[in-house]
Amino acid sequence: MNSIIKKPILTEKATIDSEEMNRFSFVVDRRANKIEIKKAIEELYGVSIDKVRTMTYGGGVPKRKFTAKGVAEQTNSVWKKAIVTVAEGETIDLYDNI
Repeated sequence: MNSIIKKPILTEKATIDSEEMNRFSFVVDRRANKIEIKKAIEELYGVSIDKVRTMTYGGGVPKRKFTAKGVAEQTNSVWKKAIVTVAEGETIDLYDNI
C-alpha cells in the first residue's frame, strides 16, 4: 500500500486547503486508481475518506534546447496528484514524520 502513496504535497496552497476545506494533497503512483488511493490513505493514516480527485501532470510537447552538440529534445516527467477530502471532524497530521 505504501508504494501507492509516494509523498504528501506541502505547499502553501495545499496547507491552506487542508486547514480550511479539510482536503489533503499527495503525489501518488501513476497507475493507481481512486479506489486504491482511498484504501491506502485510510490504512496509512487511519481516517475515513469522503472524496478522491486525481490529476495527471507532465509529459506533453517536447521542449527543444539548442546546445553545442546540436538540438536536444526533452519532455517533463509524468506524475499524478491526488486530493482527498477527509470526513468531517477528522484530520491528517502530515508534520509528525518530519
